[in-house]
Amino acid sequence: MPRRRGWRAVLAAAAAIAGCTTAPPGGPSRPPLPPDAPPPGLATLPPPETAPAVPTVSTAATPRAYRADAARHLYRLNEARIYQGKLPPLLYAIGVLNVQIDRQGRVTGLDWMRPPRAPEVRAEIERTVRAAAPYPVPQRMGRVVYTDTWLFDKSGKFQLDTLTEGQLGG
Repeated sequence: MPRRRGWRAVLAAAAAIAGCTTAPPGGPSRPPLPPDAPPPGLATLPPPETAPAVPTVSTAATPRAYRADAARHLYRLNEARIYQGKLPPLLYAIGVLNVQIDRQGRVTGLDWMRPPRAPEVRAEIERTVRAAAPYPVPQRMGRVVYTDTWLFDKSGKFQLDTLTEGQLGG
C-alpha cells in the first residue's frame, strides 16, 4: 500500500511541474486555430471522412443494438484513426457520451456522462461524432439516444467500447 501512495505523490508532483510553464515574451508563438481545426495534440491524425449523403438504415430495436450500428458507422468513417489491436494498459483519455439521433440519422444532442479530462480529446470526440452524421436511420425506434465509451491512446487513435479489442494487462 505505501508503494501506491508513493507513486501517486510522484505523479501528482510531475503533473504540477508539467503545468508550470511561462509564456514566451511577446505572447504565444502560434496564431489561434480556426474553430474547425483539430486540437494541436491530435492534429497529426487525418480528419474524419464525411458521411454519405444518404444514410444507411438500422433495424435495431433497442438503444444497445443501435449502439453497435453507430460504432460500425464511426469506424467505417475513421479507419485511419482506429487503434488496431489491444489498447495499452494506461490510456490517455476516456469519455462516456450520450448521442441523440433523430428520425433522419442527424445528431440532435450530445450529453457527457463522463467527459475526458483532456479538453482536446473532448473537442475531438464531439467533432468526430458530428462529422459522422447522418448516422444509420433508427427505423424501428424513430429517435434514439445511445451511449458509448471512447478510449483514446496517447497517439490520438481510439476505440469505442462497443467494438474494442480489449486492453493489454499491466
